[in-house]
Amino acid sequence: MTGTSTDNELRQTWHDFCDRLKQAGELVFRDNAPDTPLDRAVGLRYLARNISLGLAFELENSDPSHPELMQYFNPTRKQGGDNADANYVGAPINGTDTYRIYGYRGTASYFAITVLEEGETPWGGGVVGSLFNDELVCDENGHFELILSPDPHPGNWIRTSPDTMRVTFRQFFADWQNEQPMRAVIERQGEEAPPQPLTPETLREGLLAAADWVAFSSEYWAEKMDLWKARPGEFISFRELEKRKIDATPGGVPLICYWQAQPDEAIVLRVNPPDPLLYWNMEFGSYWFETVDYRYRQSALNSFHGCLEEDGSLLAVISHQDPGVANWLDTAGHCEGYVTLRWMGAETSPRPDYQVVKLAELEQHLPADCRRIDPETRREQIRQRRLGLYNRFHYLA
Repeated sequence: MTGTSTDNELRQTWHDFCDRLKQAGELVFRDNAPDTPLDRAVGLRYLARNISLGLAFELENSDPSHPELMQYFNPTRKQGGDNADANYVGAPINGTDTYRIYGYRGTASYFAITVLEEGETPWGGGVVGSLFNDELVCDENGHFELILSPDPHPGNWIRTSPDTMRVTFRQFFADWQNEQPMRAVIERQGEEAPPQPLTPETLREGLLAAADWVAFSSEYWAEKMDLWKARPGEFISFRELEKRKIDATPGGVPLICYWQAQPDEAIVLRVNPPDPLLYWNMEFGSYWFETVDYRYRQSALNSFHGCLEEDGSLLAVISHQDPGVANWLDTAGHCEGYVTLRWMGAETSPRPDYQVVKLAELEQHLPADCRRIDPETRREQIRQRRLGLYNRFHYLA
C-alpha cells in the first residue's frame, strides 16, 4: 500500500506528541516531590491518567460549536484536589453563542454551576457567573432549563463574556448510594452542521496541545502543593496562596493542609463545625494533589458517612493502621500528602487543630467516649461506599 502525502507529517506529529509526554514525566522526579517508590509510581500513574483528560479538552471536546457535557474526574482520573464526593461535569462554550442546557438536576447535597473565562491556570481564569444550589430553579420533578448567553433570558440564565470558555457543574454527594446525579444535555442554539472532518493539521494541533496541557496542569498543581508543603500542619485556603483567578467552588472555601506522618505516628484533627452548614467533607490525597483510592480505602469523610462526637465536635485520625476510630483516614501507604476540609453553605470556616502523636500513645490523646467502629463494620462501610460509586458514575449504564 502506498502511503499518503501526509505520512511523514503524521508520523512526526505522533513522535512529537510522545516526546512531549516523555518530557512531562521528569516532573515526577522534581526535587521537592516525595522520593519513595510508591510516590514516584503514583506520580507517573497520575500523568498517564490525565492524558485522556488533556485529549478530551484539546482534541475530542474542544469545539464550543459542538460542545458535549463530559465528566472531568472519576475514581481513576483525578487532579487539582478533586473531591472524593464529587461528580464534576462540564463543556466548552464561547461568549458569543447561546447555549441551552436542560435535564434532571439530580439530588446531590451540593450543586453549583460556574461559567468561567480564559486565564492563566490549566482550568481557565475568573468566574463570570454562577448558580448555587436552590438558585437553579427546577420544576416539581427536578427538571431544569438553563440558558448561557451574552443577552438576557427569562428563567435560569448566566450571562457570558467575550472571554468565556467553559461551563462546569459541581455535584457533591453526601449519601453516595441514594443521592442521584444530574442527567442533562447541552445544545448550541442556531444553525447546526456536523463538525468538519479531522485533518492532519487539526490532529497535530490537538495532540500537541493535549500533551502540553498534561505537563502544564501537572506542574501547576505540584507548584501549588509545594506552597502548602512549606507550611505543614496548617489549614490554608487556596485563595491565601494563589492570587491568579481560577474556577472557584461557590458557597464555601476549601481549607487544605499538608500532612506528614511516619508509620509509627498518627495525626489527630479536631474542630467544631460551623452552624448553619449545608454539607461538609474531609478528603485525603497524595502529594500529586489527587485523592487516594476512595473505592477500596477509607479516604474521605462527609456529613453523611462521617460522624460528630457527643459534644458536636469533629474528630478525625490520620494513620497507617486502622485505630478503630470512626473518623479514620487511611494513608494508603503514603507518609505525606494533603487533606482538604470543605464547609459548604457556612458563614465561617473554622480550622482544625493538628496534632502529631505516636501511634502507640494515640489513646492518650482521644476522649474516652470517642466514636468507635469494629473491623467488620468498617469493611461493610467501605463496600457500601464502593457500590455508591456505581450510582454516581453509571459504571453499568
